[in-house]
Amino acid sequence: MEQNDTSEQAREVLVRIYHEMPITDKVRRIFESYQTGRILAMAGIRELHHGVSEEQIWHLWARRHLGDELYERAYGASCDG
Repeated sequence: MEQNDTSEQAREVLVRIYHEMPITDKVRRIFESYQTGRILAMAGIRELHHGVSEEQIWHLWARRHLGDELYERAYGASCDG
């Protein structure tokens, strides 16, 4: 069951705003959202893996983000930070 706390009127306003928004602003928002998600994911990894380096945090995130096969093709199986 989907919960929705946005009124129909608010949704219509939001749709209109996005419809009128320049494509450059839409793309910027996508990249900002991706960056925020990456920061939050890395914070979660940091919380689970106390004492590891920032490079190791990045590699753990990259492996989770890309999956094992693509990560190993890109960085090598032995490159875990």
